[in-house]
Amino acid sequence: MGPGLLLRVRGLLGVPGLRLGSGARAFSERGNGLLLRQLFEPQSCTYTYLLADQAAREALLIDPVLETASRDAQLVRELGLRLLYAGTGVLRSLFPGCKSVISRLSGAKADLLIEEGDVLTFGRFALETLASPGHTDGCLTFVLSDHSAAFTGDALLIRGCGRTDFQQGCAKTLYHSVHQKIFTLPGDCLIYPAHDYLGQTVSTVEEERTLNPRLTLSCQDFVRVMNNLNLPRPQQMDVAIPANMRCGVQEPSG
Repeated sequence: MGPGLLLRVRGLLGVPGLRLGSGARAFSERGNGLLLRQLFEPQSCTYTYLLADQAAREALLIDPVLETASRDAQLVRELGLRLLYAGTGVLRSLFPGCKSVISRLSGAKADLLIEEGDVLTFGRFALETLASPGHTDGCLTFVLSDHSAAFTGDALLIRGCGRTDFQQGCAKTLYHSVHQKIFTLPGDCLIYPAHDYLGQTVSTVEEERTLNPRLTLSCQDFVRVMNNLNLPRPQQMDVAIPANMRCGVQEPSG
C-alpha cells in the first residue's frame, strides 16, 4: 500500500492525471453490511478507502493523504463511525482510540507495525495482510477475509503497476509479489489500487491476470520493460519520503 495504511503526501508521483474531484465516490452498500467509500485526491491521483461495519460503526482508512485528512475526518464524523485504524498521526489525533498502522519493513513510526499474516478487524469484518514488495520493501496488500476485494496499493494498478526505479524498488520482486500473492486470489476478487491516472476505479484479479499489459509478460520481459521506462524523478520526493517515515506519529500543523 505503500507500506501499509500509509499516509500519502500529495504530489509524490508527480504524474498529471484526470481530475475527478475530491469528494467521496459512493458504492452501493454490500448486502453483508460492509460500507465502502472510495475518495480521490486529484493532484497525486491517489485513492483513499474508508471501510466500515455498518452495524458496529467501526471503521478504518486505507491510504489517507495528508492534505485531505480534514475531508476524511469530516466523512467519518458525518457517517457516525468510530475510526480504529489509519495511516497518519494527524487522523489519529482527531479520533480518540484510533491507531496509526504501517508496515514493519517500512522503517517508519506508527502505533502498530504490521507484516504478512497480520489481521485488522473492524466490527464483523477483517483485512488480511499480504506482503507485496517491489515498489518498496514495505508495500502491503490488504484483502477482505472473504477474498471479495483486495486493496493493492502501489503494487498492482489497473492495467499497470507501481514503478520500481526508486525507494528500494525491484522489478523482479514486484513481479513475483503480484503473481504469487495477488494473482492467486479468486478471479472475481475486486482490485482497488492506490492510484489511477485514467479515471478507472476498480478492476478484478482475472482482468489484471489476462489484460494487464505489463504483468502478462514473462518475468524476464517485465524486468526489461520496467528497467527501461526512463521515468522522471517524482516531484516532492525529498519531502514526501521523510514525511511518510514519520506519518504514523505526525501531528496536525498550526
